Amino acid sequence: MSKVKITDTTLRDAHQSLIATRLETEDMLEIVEEMDKVGFHSFEMWGGATFDSAIRYLNEDPWDRITKLKEVAPKTPFQMLLRGQNLVGYKHYPDDIVHKFVEASFTRGIDIFRIFDALNDVRNMEVPIEAIKKVGGHAQAALSYTISPVHTIDYYIKVAEEMVALEI
Repeated sequence: MSKVKITDTTLRDAHQSLIATRLETEDMLEIVEEMDKVGFHSFEMWGGATFDSAIRYLNEDPWDRITKLKEVAPKTPFQMLLRGQNLVGYKHYPDDIVHKFVEASFTRGIDIFRIFDALNDVRNMEVPIEAIKKVGGHAQAALSYTISPVHTIDYYIKVAEEMVALEI
């Protein structure tokens, strides 16, 4: 039987949801060292709004966060949330930029990339997944879920089948 693997999202989603992604890297360091001893499958600690908030509100270099946290948590793989072709921004980026961003993220210490497109347009996930495979990272595809008349079970099955076709 397969083991259940737990990804801790505290370092990305908890403060994104509770305090608008304003937790400073220095405030994470002490607890991350302890969290590394738990045996989580991964820490989702980057991506989404963390990049923008680090620059805009915290006056931090978001790339340094990966390095500093990895120094105190060397055992647990790091994971990020990637907005498909939008990366961690608010617009589509050219394919070459996507490849460079993924390469830089992987080189800094991101092991697992969870990719989504807010509109479930799987085409916007193709280049990031290709880039992740190229550098040797682990790609995960994620659906964006909502309830509406057009978001039926059949709709989600179709999107999931498109994701499966990406061979990740």
